[in-house]
Amino acid sequence: MNKKHPKGFTLVEIMIVVVIIGLLAAMAIPAFQKVRTTSQNKAIVNNIRQIQSAADQYFLENGVTTALLADLIGTDAYIKGVDETSLQVGSEDYPDNLTQGATHTITGVAAGSGGAALDDFTPTAASTTFLFSL
Repeated sequence: MNKKHPKGFTLVEIMIVVVIIGLLAAMAIPAFQKVRTTSQNKAIVNNIRQIQSAADQYFLENGVTTALLADLIGTDAYIKGVDETSLQVGSEDYPDNLTQGATHTITGVAAGSGGAALDDFTPTAASTTFLFSL
């Protein structure tokens, strides 16, 4: 009465586990990418608010209606950072020249949950720009 019990897993069992892992990955990866895109766009919206605030302060202090983004960003400027690239979250492009009362566009925003219109920052489906005014 010496029965042998095979040790290990059968090929069918291993294949079932691989299929389950594949299904879980198929659901998790798109969700992760959406969360990443949303997070990046929220960081860009925060940068827009920082630029708006810094530009308003610059306009008031200097009595002008136009400012270069380079005048607003720096270690001793309104926005603490080295240069414009310190603002970048992804591959977006901020305007170099800011004019009071004008609408400005930030391009290169990740599409999918992206884009917003004029200060309300309401997402639009496939937009790859943010618009803001000073």
